[in-house]
Amino acid sequence: MAYKSLESITKSDIEALGISSDVSEKLLKDLDEILRCPATPVELWVQVSRRILHPDLPFSFHQMLYYGCYKDFGPDPPAWIPDPKVASSTNVGKLLKRRGKVLLGDDYKNPVSSFSTFQEFSVSNPEVYWKIVLDELNIVFSVAPKCILEKDTSGVNPGGNWLPGAYLNPARNCLTHGFKRRLDDVVIRWRDEGSDDLPVNTMTLLELRSHVWLVAHALSALDLEDESAIAVDMPMNVESVIIYLAIVLAGHVVVSIADSFSPREISTRLKISKAKAIFTQDVIIRGDKSIPLYRRVVDAEAPLAIVVPARGSNYRTQLREKDLSWNKFLGNARSLRGVEYVAVEKPAGAYTNILFSSGTTGEPKAIPWTNISPLKSAADAWCHLDVRRGDVIAWPTNLGWMMGPWLVYASLINGACMGLYNGSPLGPAFANFVQDAEVSVLGVIPSIVRTWQNSNSTSGYDWSRIRCFGSTGEASNVDEYLWLMGRAHYKPVIEYCGGTEIGGAFITGSLLQPQSLSAFSTAAMGCKLFILGEDGNPIPPYAPGVGELALCPHIFGASTTLLNGNHYKVYFEGMPTFQGQILRRHGDLFERTSKGHYRAHGRADDTMNLGGIKVGSIEIERVCNCVDDNVLETAAIGVPPPTGGPEQLVIAVVFKSQELSNNDLSLLKKTFNSEIQKKLNPLFKVSSVVTLPSLPRTATNKVMRRVLRQQLTQTGVLNSKL
Repeated sequence: MAYKSLESITKSDIEALGISSDVSEKLLKDLDEILRCPATPVELWVQVSRRILHPDLPFSFHQMLYYGCYKDFGPDPPAWIPDPKVASSTNVGKLLKRRGKVLLGDDYKNPVSSFSTFQEFSVSNPEVYWKIVLDELNIVFSVAPKCILEKDTSGVNPGGNWLPGAYLNPARNCLTHGFKRRLDDVVIRWRDEGSDDLPVNTMTLLELRSHVWLVAHALSALDLEDESAIAVDMPMNVESVIIYLAIVLAGHVVVSIADSFSPREISTRLKISKAKAIFTQDVIIRGDKSIPLYRRVVDAEAPLAIVVPARGSNYRTQLREKDLSWNKFLGNARSLRGVEYVAVEKPAGAYTNILFSSGTTGEPKAIPWTNISPLKSAADAWCHLDVRRGDVIAWPTNLGWMMGPWLVYASLINGACMGLYNGSPLGPAFANFVQDAEVSVLGVIPSIVRTWQNSNSTSGYDWSRIRCFGSTGEASNVDEYLWLMGRAHYKPVIEYCGGTEIGGAFITGSLLQPQSLSAFSTAAMGCKLFILGEDGNPIPPYAPGVGELALCPHIFGASTTLLNGNHYKVYFEGMPTFQGQILRRHGDLFERTSKGHYRAHGRADDTMNLGGIKVGSIEIERVCNCVDDNVLETAAIGVPPPTGGPEQLVIAVVFKSQELSNNDLSLLKKTFNSEIQKKLNPLFKVSSVVTLPSLPRTATNKVMRRVLRQQLTQTGVLNSKL
């Protein structure tokens, strides 16, 4: 759609958007007043977004002013500009005001203009940077590290050995008080779906410590082996957070399982991790629906299960003889209520959590988080999202995905409060919770934002407490995120992209830099990025281009092992070197723009990102190949829609007889959806089914899904279907 420049907008243009004559006249008068003063497009947008636009005005009017302001501007128009005074009060801003001159020398000017220099400093001086950040986070070690980084010279572990000699417990660091908070500070605010008219529930640090200690004592009463793998398959609620912290505090290893998984997926993860026990819930209550969860755990032939009731103390299912009710489990340690549990301190490289990320082989990669990974999560939140004491940070997620544990550490280690809504985040009830809980940092995934906008479910709720948004999981859409910013009076969206194996982000944004919509403004602190050209080698630094993203191997908190795979082969084998260092593979396609921003272009391999969940093509194809006897083979690919946004799942089908290619594909699409949602994940959805006479293959008969994606996109077949 073509938009007029701001100077050309008339009263009738505004009225055409459904705005009354009186209001249109007032808006045009305010706009004319801003235009009287000579200003750049960026300066105009700052004034327009602060003085004219508010959430009650039609979004079409927001678009009119945004696009009118940046007409003929070119790529990457900034939707948010840091205010120098506000930037100086951020965590990083305060640090640079205190120590910027000492750290950066004559290159230091002020927090805003010197942030990029500071980011480069964090890469070239890891000993200095990470010592500063660990001090800022007030991390407690029972044994201090000998140094920050021991670089590997053998070639076995290109990422090096971080915090050698250190002993610590991340959960203990979540529960400490004194430096950043008091025992009476509220550290969790939550609400259960269906209780939306009641006040928000709260839990203080003192209360959280007591609950975590009790569960840790009860775990000890089970007489499990040291460092046992213990699964958690529950919604992200107060009980699951307490359980998670207790497992870590007791020196065991959490096995993260999403509450949406089928019995087969649960079983796979339990077997890979060799879990000795599992915490779960009897059912998940969503509205008037009761979704079985414990039943799925039983069907997965899980080991000992400790079952938490969804509501109250009554169970909605009969437990197996060997399993324990929540009350019986806690009863084993009732006499120790209020008694401090002494944290089990382990080496920095010891496992604390096993998470899963799908690979291309059909079996999920089992990625251990060490005791360093939580520190990476907390450090990212401290630096890039400016999380601090007094903040309430909410992020709809689950402990089965990395953003669940990330939220625990990002909030609690930084002295902030976690906001948890035990219900669907898609409707007005969640928007009301954001308002009532006074959320100041709100995390989203693009598909949730799209639902909010299409359903208008945030209308009428006050989100003015929000200081910034975070976005992760999948590629976002410019207009949807312009809409999102407008809900909170144009607070910035910090895009956040990394992976389970990173423990956080490798590319993101900053409150000390201008932020463009659906774009990344910086590599994460401590990370160096490379765009690989067609020859497989890095293109020149800062040059624009599109290619597979590679990482400098020295990333604080990143994985060094896989439970069920060769870590070196997955992440390093076949990668180019830069200045004598082999680069780390990640598998995402990225564009570096002419103005220095980055944009995501999906996966470079056969792993897709569906609604923030990574899944291998082979996993989906195994299901689709069996749904109809007429299907010879299928290929599953993720395709970003023409207008941008999250990947859509497309199934290419080759029938045994070409005569069947003309059949109505709607029934087959429905069958694919039913089987995929039943056997893999109910959140997955097939957007389109296309037929082909054959699939493109390599000389060794491997399906070339990337080529298939390109062919379907170039021929326009997908544009008409997505």
